[in-house]
Amino acid sequence: MGIIINLDVMMAKRKMSLNSLSDEVGITLSNLSILKQGKAKAIRFSTLEAICNALKCQPGDILEYQADEPSAI
Repeated sequence: MGIIINLDVMMAKRKMSLNSLSDEVGITLSNLSILKQGKAKAIRFSTLEAICNALKCQPGDILEYQADEPSAI
């Protein structure tokens, strides 16, 4: 599984749209959408900080690690 992005959950809790978050954070709507869908390969700490500031949350509220299940032998 790896890293799970819970951006949509925090946006719903804060009743914030993708457009308004994009405007407040200062990144393009398409890049924010890629991040929200979990398709981003990386995120800058400055972007993560801006998102957390806009949503008034902690990085752990947005990012979650889920280990792969071991395969059965």
